[in-house]
Amino acid sequence: MGNQTEAAAAPTVVVGVCLLKEKKVLLGRRRCSLGYSTFSLPGGHLELSESFEECAARELKEETGLDIDKKRMEFLTATTNELLLEGGKPCQYECVCMRAVMEHGDGEPQNVEAEVCDGWDWYEWDNLPKPLFRPLHNAVRAGFNPFRA
Repeated sequence: MGNQTEAAAAPTVVVGVCLLKEKKVLLGRRRCSLGYSTFSLPGGHLELSESFEECAARELKEETGLDIDKKRMEFLTATTNELLLEGGKPCQYECVCMRAVMEHGDGEPQNVEAEVCDGWDWYEWDNLPKPLFRPLHNAVRAGFNPFRA
């Protein structure tokens, strides 16, 4: 028997995309209840039988309209294991980060899913906007940097 504050039955794997352009990374301000008004990487839930690379490419395309150069995509790390209690039902996210560059080298993101994001912009890693979505905030605090090998 569970109660209203019990977490989901199993953790969810989430893939974040560190899309790099020169010395900047793409971030968007969240509009969904989980992490409302915080800045986050593009990304989302890993689907059944999907690789991290496939998830990163799909989520980036769905959210920004941009394509990733799949030959140059790299697994960075499982950055954080987060129990998130805000936004209604508690959930646990295992967050994985992929480093990527755009397929065609240049392009500007479109706000394809305006109901969950206020828009996308490029930010210097040493001057990230605040507040960051908690999984990203904790990763940065622990020394995570997508520009390092």
